[in-house]
Amino acid sequence: MKALMNFLEKYFVPVAARVGAQRHLVAIRDGFVAIMPLMIVGSLAVLVNNLPIPVFQHFMTAHFSTWKSLGGYIWTGTYAVMAVAVTFSISYNLARSRDKDGLAAALLAFVSIIVISQPTADGGLPLGWLGSQGLFIDIVVALVVTELFCWLMGNPKLVIKMPEGVPPSVAKSFASLFPGIIIVVIFGIVKFLTVAIGVPDVYQWVFHVIQAPLMGLSNTLPAAILMVFLISLLWFFGLHGANIMLPIMTSLYLPALMSNMQAGVHAHYIFTTSFFDAFVNMGGSGTSLALLVAIFIASKSAHYRDLAKMAFAPGIFNINEPVMFGLPVVLNPMLFIPFILVPVVLVIISWAATAIGLVPHTMILMPWTTPPIIGGMLVTQSIRGGILALFNFCVAVAIYLPFIKLGESAKVKAIEAQSEAAHHHATQST
Repeated sequence: MKALMNFLEKYFVPVAARVGAQRHLVAIRDGFVAIMPLMIVGSLAVLVNNLPIPVFQHFMTAHFSTWKSLGGYIWTGTYAVMAVAVTFSISYNLARSRDKDGLAAALLAFVSIIVISQPTADGGLPLGWLGSQGLFIDIVVALVVTELFCWLMGNPKLVIKMPEGVPPSVAKSFASLFPGIIIVVIFGIVKFLTVAIGVPDVYQWVFHVIQAPLMGLSNTLPAAILMVFLISLLWFFGLHGANIMLPIMTSLYLPALMSNMQAGVHAHYIFTTSFFDAFVNMGGSGTSLALLVAIFIASKSAHYRDLAKMAFAPGIFNINEPVMFGLPVVLNPMLFIPFILVPVVLVIISWAATAIGLVPHTMILMPWTTPPIIGGMLVTQSIRGGILALFNFCVAVAIYLPFIKLGESAKVKAIEAQSEAAHHHATQST
């Protein structure tokens, strides 16, 4: 165990820390975080429209025949344009990280995705590609446009400087005029070339060639196990695993959730962002709320129990920093195995329960602060989801229990050894 820890600390942790601080991944993470309120609003609209209570549905349909159109309007303004919103947000955050005009970069990114889009027959925007299906290419466009913009803005010959009396907002817009022109022309040429080679709709081409196979590959049990393993491993070494892996998790598993949402009862993706939030990350990464319950059951240590009491309330809402750094879990060899093992076991159990039809597929995006058990019912729109979450929670507690007892036993032995050593030293002195 010690050799493994030393190896990981020497080779894995430095690389992971650099990845976690990588500018583009941070921009993607912050971009998705910024649009989460919109996603939650859209998710609640879908939930109300499809609330699995027959009495409610019959009552609303009988008295308000078109009542579901309200949720549809909200969905159109949130999920249906999710890729556009995240493009704007990613570009803004990336430009700001380079001390450039974030608003100008974000507007150029938005314009660029419109330039390369294929209009509908009546000249409208292709709404089908502005949502989750267009997410992959829009993230790439946001990064490319912003990097081009920042590079061009670094050339003083391309920046128009206005006289001092000109309002700052006007001066700022003219400063980005030439870089903006160059970027829009570049993407216009890209669109011209793709049409010339017989690919009028680059979104559709990329989705079928790259994005769809990637989603299919990521929606396998080994891939899901790898994701939760890496998150827990990063956390163990004091790195915020959830934040580091967020760009990857969101890019791969949020479109799967959107697909399930549109498919309804015919949903087929098992692994989604809501799957992990509802059935695995109960109390935070490593199902750390179960660790607190295990402490209440098995620990006699005043330190452990006092900390568990303080960390329990935040843990209910999936905030686990108090237990991660206060217990601590970070760099605690006694908790390394259960902290890594619990998420893997819960992923396997939840995958099996969903695959054989015991639990419906996840179809609703829930706020990450949703308490455990409730989240399971919410994302599946079924009490069976809550039962699975409860079962998983009990399994997690059972896995943590023996390690808490072992930790207590090791601590007692260490104290006894210190006491014996002190007594022996005192005896020799006399």
